[in-house]
Amino acid sequence: MSEKNDWLAEAGDSTRLCHLGHDPFSYHGIVNPPITRASTILFPEAKGMENPTQKYTYGTRGTPTTDALCDAINALEGSAGTILLPSGLAAITIPFLAFLSPGDHALIVDSVYGPARHFCDTMLKRMQIEVEYFDPALGEGIERLMRSNTRLVHLEAPGSNTFEMQDVAAMSAVAHRHHAVVTMDNTWATPLYFKPLDHGVDISMHAATKYPSGHSDILMGTVSANAAHWERLKQANGALGLCGSPDDSYMILRGLRTMAVRMAHHDRSARAIAAWLEGRDDVARVLHPALESFPGHALWKRDFKGAGGIFSFVLKAADKAEFKAKGRAFLDALQLFGLGWSWGGYESLAVLVNLSDRTICKAPEDGPVIRLQIGLEDVEDIIADLERGFAAVKALA
Repeated sequence: MSEKNDWLAEAGDSTRLCHLGHDPFSYHGIVNPPITRASTILFPEAKGMENPTQKYTYGTRGTPTTDALCDAINALEGSAGTILLPSGLAAITIPFLAFLSPGDHALIVDSVYGPARHFCDTMLKRMQIEVEYFDPALGEGIERLMRSNTRLVHLEAPGSNTFEMQDVAAMSAVAHRHHAVVTMDNTWATPLYFKPLDHGVDISMHAATKYPSGHSDILMGTVSANAAHWERLKQANGALGLCGSPDDSYMILRGLRTMAVRMAHHDRSARAIAAWLEGRDDVARVLHPALESFPGHALWKRDFKGAGGIFSFVLKAADKAEFKAKGRAFLDALQLFGLGWSWGGYESLAVLVNLSDRTICKAPEDGPVIRLQIGLEDVEDIIADLERGFAAVKALA
């Protein structure tokens, strides 16, 4: 196994994804790790139960299947340890609970995932933790927001729905000077296109529901920590009793094997469609970091190896009173695109974005924001469907 790890560490992304997380010859040569379900795990003698030395003690603490996935994620993230959770939202909330206490101050990027904002504004505030939102473009300017009780800085690059970039390394350096832990939601890029821990982040969170699953049928979150923060994260999660199931872990491992191929397809198609949208008169703006016209493009180009398949555009509308009607007309005319939450699966999806909860990064005033998840369909068919949406909007005039 050690010889395999040696050559695998130097291999390309697709090669690594094909082989990470399992040694077939550790289990009769079977290519995929078997699904090991467990709640009760037996001990050979009573003494062993008092100070357990055996690897597995109870189902919530891991099984060979969940460990295989954790090993694969650790190899991708460069982390000291990974926990598996039932959802992407849980992957954000557990580190917050692990590293924040009553009286602490937390800085949260204003373009944060909506349900994470809801958790901050309800659960954290109820725990007497002060939450302050900041402009994602702040960079080193975040220094002026740091306080003596600032314990956590949370990043998401690019931001949810409007895709603002952040200078992750600069913000992490400032946070560390003030002894704050840095967490980051890296779902959009995955560790294939951006490795947060290499840029100063302490804890990388991921909704494995998205690209690692790839098929819109599994809910799971992963949280990966560096060595300095791993033990505290693991202990907090153990106290809360949350875990990912072996069956879901098996399916995420299966999805990982093709993630590089799928991500490349998502990226290529999304960039082509974003460029096509940018050339339309009925589009006010396209919010995609890989476009040179996007304000955060330089940061994306400097730090990221690729782009995800999800981005937004602003549908041109002269009057705010028209925003919702035009957005709904566009979406209702679509046939290939599904109307549904989430993303990262094989199918294209579209939603009308609600940005009413923002405090700093306000909603665009030149039209409604429509978020597109570009799936694995042919680009020509996706564009033809979008044309249906634009035609429906034009028919309203």
